Amino acid sequence: MSRRILALNAWHGGSHQAFLEGWACHSRHDFTILPLPAYKWKWRMRHSAVTFAQQLHEKISDDQSECSTWDVLFCTDMLGLAEFRGLCPDSIRRLPSIVYFHENQLTYPTQKDDERDFHFSYSNMTSALAADSVWFNSTYHRDEFLNASRTLLRRMPDFRHEESVDQILARSEIQHPGIEGPTGNQSAGRKGRRAGGPLRIAWASRWEHDKNPDLFFTALEELAKLRIPFEINVLGESFRNSPSCFEVAERKLSKFIRHWGFAESRAEYFRILSESDVIVSTARHEFFGISVLEAAVVGCRPLVPRALAYPETLGSNDGFFHDGTAVGIARVLMGLSDGLNSPGETASSSGVNRPADIDRFLWSTRSSELDLAVDKLFERD
Repeated sequence: MSRRILALNAWHGGSHQAFLEGWACHSRHDFTILPLPAYKWKWRMRHSAVTFAQQLHEKISDDQSECSTWDVLFCTDMLGLAEFRGLCPDSIRRLPSIVYFHENQLTYPTQKDDERDFHFSYSNMTSALAADSVWFNSTYHRDEFLNASRTLLRRMPDFRHEESVDQILARSEIQHPGIEGPTGNQSAGRKGRRAGGPLRIAWASRWEHDKNPDLFFTALEELAKLRIPFEINVLGESFRNSPSCFEVAERKLSKFIRHWGFAESRAEYFRILSESDVIVSTARHEFFGISVLEAAVVGCRPLVPRALAYPETLGSNDGFFHDGTAVGIARVLMGLSDGLNSPGETASSSGVNRPADIDRFLWSTRSSELDLAVDKLFERD
């Protein structure tokens, strides 16, 4: 059965946009997507409830036939759902609702000198309480959110409502996002071995402090000291206030650069990943790690911290994890470089690179599971 989903995306960019458009493209349900630009996130969280409510009042008055047939309301953590439901048209307020947590404002890392704004944190909590179903992109994320919620409520002067955490848990589900290779839902891992040569190392995280780029570039400098040949493909989205280490590294590591900067298209992005041997993450914060899985699905070996959501998404293969130090990362990369020109399993062997059950994250699987989770809303009393 196909249902009509009204999807409000207050931050229509990056993984938020990719998730919603990926699901809508592969789903048997029909989507109406109302987006807001991915710009000034604090302002988006403040005003989006009012803005979407106003848009829907106008939309319903202009087209009663379309709006009267929506079955489900979907939004993300960037919307204050409780505020929205108090302001929106009655027909929307009555819809069963889902809030999807890509991240949260209770545990998302702040800059060193920033003080966390707990109003945003509490807004995430009230959104979860206002929803009929609360979806998290990983078990790690759900547990982080609930533990931080308990801690926050215990700091309150009175009316702590600690029972609300159990209420959120009772309506919580783990719903991983989907990933898509360059040719659609088909796995596109590298076949066999590539010719020898310098180890190609990829970075595909946002150029922000929580991804710990300093550690990555320090590890590359250690690798260079060992006189190991390598090339780097530095992808990911940069920003006006991106960490200065990127500018420094571009200069100091210039002779190793194969690609530097945001890919011009998804096809270019996947081409660069598929030509890389290993993708490194040094993240301090990762609720899912979609770029690592996108790289793995095209045959690029993950090398990530044994922490955050990575053990959940990549499994227990010891070869996928580093010890969190620059020297340790450099030593693993040295071993992979040696393997490129040696017999047997190497950094370019797709059987070793690809997590055994990575296909469970492909949109061909995820879309049907998300669709079923929507249907379950109508099976409840």
